[in-house]
Amino acid sequence: MSSAVAAGTTLSRPLAGANDRVRVAVVGLRGQGSAHLGQYMRMQDVDIAALCDIDESILNERLGRVEKAGRPKPAAFTDLRKLLDDKSIDAVSIATPNHNHAIQTIWTLQAGKHVYCEKPQSHNIFESQQIVKAARKYNKIAQGGVNARSSPSIIDCVKQMREGLIGDVYMARGLCFKWRDTIGRTKPEPVPPGVHYDLWLGPAPKREFTRNRFHYNWHWFWEYGNGDFGNQGIHELDIARWGLGVKYPSKISAIGGHFMFDDDQETPNTLNVACEFNEQGKRRLLEFEVRHWISNHEAGIGGDKPGGNTVGNTFFGSKGEIAIDGYAKWQSWLGTFEGEPGKRRAKVEPGPSGNVPGNNWRNFIEAVKANDRALQNNEIEEGAISATLMHLGNISYRVGRTLHFDSEKMQVIGDKEANEMFTRRYRAPFVVPEKV
Repeated sequence: MSSAVAAGTTLSRPLAGANDRVRVAVVGLRGQGSAHLGQYMRMQDVDIAALCDIDESILNERLGRVEKAGRPKPAAFTDLRKLLDDKSIDAVSIATPNHNHAIQTIWTLQAGKHVYCEKPQSHNIFESQQIVKAARKYNKIAQGGVNARSSPSIIDCVKQMREGLIGDVYMARGLCFKWRDTIGRTKPEPVPPGVHYDLWLGPAPKREFTRNRFHYNWHWFWEYGNGDFGNQGIHELDIARWGLGVKYPSKISAIGGHFMFDDDQETPNTLNVACEFNEQGKRRLLEFEVRHWISNHEAGIGGDKPGGNTVGNTFFGSKGEIAIDGYAKWQSWLGTFEGEPGKRRAKVEPGPSGNVPGNNWRNFIEAVKANDRALQNNEIEEGAISATLMHLGNISYRVGRTLHFDSEKMQVIGDKEANEMFTRRYRAPFVVPEKV
């Protein structure tokens, strides 16, 4: 937990209401937004107060889902700004595309509501800074959406690493190997009926509608997404940074490309990122790899046959190794040397392990009810730092060179082009403000 979070964590007062129920609105209902809705619907102390989506067909389907579950029909919105006028709503859970995360988080905080925002919490480095400033100014619970942060077994794994389970932890490796096919090419076409495309574009430039720039495939365009490094990979990157116990790197170098397919995708489908940290008198290395097709697995993560996905982390220390498979399962191997110097042989044996999933949405609700940041497993500043690290990796890839980062000044040293990519030109009125 960062020092900024640790200090002054209790907010104004605990939630007051009938039976301490939390009235939640879910914004962005397709894909991960459906998971948000499902989680809150299982909670007896949560009322689904409102649903919001720019696609009326998705919105209507989700409204019916809530009613079929025997719950009251929520209010329906296509524009988040109108939803925020409802003072009875306590919290907003955001699962929209990346390019809308920051402005929607800030609007929600300015409206006096708590906010849960999907990963990554920002689309660029400037936004990472602004969402933290807004959370502090408006003094509300703001939670990042990385479920591993609430897994009891991963929390225990990190704790044991801190206590020296594998000795001096000098390196972490994040793995994002996902079997993704080509997206092909799509031509401009009329906006589908019931889709409020201008609201979907939000701060991004005005573009003609194409299927590839819309549902899910928006991840592969720089104006909306951050590639798989910022999609699936941000989960593993956050775990890697957390496990190493670091914040910002001093040096970042990335290389990769969009290989094999001739299609509309702009972001790399193969990427290697190396980050060097020099904090607390220690040098540490974080490696990250994105692959898009048939691949081997590593350290038992993902199975033992090629193909499928390998999503997880490995940590290396002076006394052993840890492998994390997904968001809850981990295994350690502890090593010693036997024999005389010069003739020693390594002996490796299984060590402690765990596999207990958690629920980051539940943690958010508990923090909202108590109005206490100290209860959060993934306070938004942690998500903002991890997102910044991801953005630095993508910037290194895009400019084609190593970045030397000054974390006090929050800028790349001597690289105007890289620093200009810390923000973007916003389309009014969806402007992330300089002063929140």
